[in-house]
Amino acid sequence: MYARVGKEVAARADRLWDVGLALHRGPETAYEEHGASRLLADELEREGFRVERGVAGLPTAFAARAGGEGGRGTAGGRPCVALLMEYDALPLLGHACGHNLIAAAGLGAALAVRAALDGDGDGIGGTLLALGAPAEERGGGKVAEVEAGLFEGVDAALMFHPGVYDWRWAPLTASAQIRVGFHGRAAHPTGSPTEGIDALGALIQLFNALGILHKRLPSGSHVQGIVTDGGRATNIVPEYAEGLFGLRGGTTTALEELVEELRTCARGVALATGTTVEVTDVGGRYEHFRDNDVLSGLFAGHLERAGVRLTEPEAGVYLGSSDIGNVSTRVPAIHPFLAIMGADGSDHTPEFAEAAAGPRARRAMLAAAGALACTAVDVLLRADVPERAWDRFREKAAAGL
Repeated sequence: MYARVGKEVAARADRLWDVGLALHRGPETAYEEHGASRLLADELEREGFRVERGVAGLPTAFAARAGGEGGRGTAGGRPCVALLMEYDALPLLGHACGHNLIAAAGLGAALAVRAALDGDGDGIGGTLLALGAPAEERGGGKVAEVEAGLFEGVDAALMFHPGVYDWRWAPLTASAQIRVGFHGRAAHPTGSPTEGIDALGALIQLFNALGILHKRLPSGSHVQGIVTDGGRATNIVPEYAEGLFGLRGGTTTALEELVEELRTCARGVALATGTTVEVTDVGGRYEHFRDNDVLSGLFAGHLERAGVRLTEPEAGVYLGSSDIGNVSTRVPAIHPFLAIMGADGSDHTPEFAEAAAGPRARRAMLAAAGALACTAVDVLLRADVPERAWDRFREKAAAGL
């Protein structure tokens, strides 16, 4: 079966690369990925997937299904494997995170699995789900999809991410965007200085307090803030000032504790300065990523046959955050990294965007498509795989990992 899957990926290699390049040439940012979503959904529909567009209340999200009608699986369509596609780009930088490759690999894996399993005459049996997930860079499409129940009944959620390392899994932190607004009282700083309550001064004091807090944060946790509203004129004491803070925690629990510390600091500053303060979340929170090593081990083994060897992440190194974390704490999931440029490079740069359309990117995308497809086949055809994946999932959850 693996050989058949490999042939199906190879037969579509040029087509998949054309899709990846088309996305790269026409980058669309979060929630604006109308062209990307349409292109991918059309490709899946053309090969027999049942496509539902605009799922989870997101116009640029989609869910494409094949199988789920008995056969090898249960009458309820189990086992179920989901292949995830991201396709949003970064403002000004285009596909500097390589989501064009994630989409093309997920598409290739889905098409190859359906063709290979249908080709043996028995059909898919379980359920093959190809899920279009917009807005990973900002907002969190997968957060909305989790909340809408799209992952209920899923036994494995599979994707890969291009990067500068070949790693079996992704050390991704939990993250939140928090807006803090201080309300004071306007006054002329010279004519009536005692009448004013300086909201901007309060915000600056919060930055100072967080600078002290930052020094004692554990590995994987940090706070980074910007001033989004600091007043309108130098001859008016600012009656309102606002900051936006990005918080990260090595675990979801660590993030929750950090958010509460931010709230405590903000309330303390407000009390000391005579201001009032509002602390609100901006968008959904990203949870930390929980790797399912049963599934990531299978993926790594399939990828090694393609000549790519994955290693464990370097200790103490974190690579940002992603809404795949919210999926991984609900169902068994993988998020390995495949390098498309050297370790001296970085994503979210013009150089990485250029690399995402280069020959190394093509090789990585096709290798990932094949390994994802073979891992999906393992889930669908080997009863022990979803069982072991769920056992491992529960072990990590119980340990708080």
